[in-house]
Amino acid sequence: QVRLVESGGGLVQAGGSLRLSCTVSTRTFSNYAVGWFRQPPGKEREFVSAISWSGVRTEYAESVKGRFTISRDNVKSTVNLQMNSLTPEDTAVYSCAARPFDINSRSREYPYWGQGTQVTVSS
Repeated sequence: QVRLVESGGGLVQAGGSLRLSCTVSTRTFSNYAVGWFRQPPGKEREFVSAISWSGVRTEYAESVKGRFTISRDNVKSTVNLQMNSLTPEDTAVYSCAARPFDINSRSREYPYWGQGTQVTVSS
């Protein structure tokens, strides 16, 4: 059983920053890659970023490169997404997801999901 809980969402002005956290409850957290996905209002879910089980490999969507940073703490079983220089286009429900070992940008490859957290960026 793998349970994921997101936190850190909220309302921020354009140009501001937020830090999302994903806490993963499993005995073998270090065996899982974790991805962040988002679903803007009225749009499909899209890939944001992912980090491998070891933290060595990371991947970012082009739209967030240079602004978002993903990291993980295998002792605390958490994955963080630091989001800087936010724009209204970043407004979405952000969800974290887990899959065994290596990263993947396709949401269908992740069997475990959190409930999501709302991020709203005002202009």
